[in-house]
Amino acid sequence: MSRIIFYLLIKPLAILPFNILYVLSDLLVVGMRIFPYRGHVVTCNLKKAFPNKTNRERNAIQNAFYRHFCDLLVESIKLFNITQQEAESRFKVTNPDLFDQLRKQNKSAILVGGHYQNWEYFAVATDPQIDHKLLGIYTPITNSFMEKKFAESRSKFGLILVPKKKTRTYFEAYKDILTVTTFAIDQCPRKHQKVYWTDFLETETAVHFGAEKYAKEYDYAVVYGSAIKTKRGHYELTFELLEDVPSATAEGQLTEMHTKKLEQQILAAPEYWLWTHKRWKLTKPSVSAS
Repeated sequence: MSRIIFYLLIKPLAILPFNILYVLSDLLVVGMRIFPYRGHVVTCNLKKAFPNKTNRERNAIQNAFYRHFCDLLVESIKLFNITQQEAESRFKVTNPDLFDQLRKQNKSAILVGGHYQNWEYFAVATDPQIDHKLLGIYTPITNSFMEKKFAESRSKFGLILVPKKKTRTYFEAYKDILTVTTFAIDQCPRKHQKVYWTDFLETETAVHFGAEKYAKEYDYAVVYGSAIKTKRGHYELTFELLEDVPSATAEGQLTEMHTKKLEQQILAAPEYWLWTHKRWKLTKPSVSAS
């Protein structure tokens, strides 16, 4: 079935020009208003994140989110038939020179960011525009056929995909090469993983600790990537150096820094975050009185 969907639906759609795909996106928006994808999850997340907003205000964010989400769907499909030149023109890095400076220091970096704006464009367009080799930690798709096709699409212009279970292996394999390893910091950790608890969008939230852990262990600079949408289908990515001497920071300081950066982005334009994601699965354990 996955092969049928790919060759009879995804591949033909990927050939279509963007203006036709955005007509399809507009039609999807109408459908989302009737049958919203993970509508209950989106509604609950918005209530949790914005308890002081009115229902009207939260509904406005939700409607704007679904408009962006439908664009994201068709833009992701288009990646199967996009050229490198077009990818770079639609997802521009504004300050690649930041990595030129790190190269002069012979320093690799950890790049942190969330599922905000268009992370699929980031996957295909960023590596050709920076001076380090880009690696991206990700969770493989369980369907082996679709996993292969999406991996081929995301890595076709230079990105090296790192299955999350092999993170340590890749760090060791590339430790003598200048790299930028990307961590998505807004995914909900599993219970057995080490987490850092902080206040995020009005909620006590478990945050992955991996970015901070590897930055300190390998002495990699920590960089935050912030994307904005300049117009429909076009984005700009700006890097910000958070810390170039991670060993000098206190426990949890780096994690607090990058989590607050993501929160600031979401508060400024909440419709561009992935609200369909079940972010708050974990509850902070209560501390027993001694």
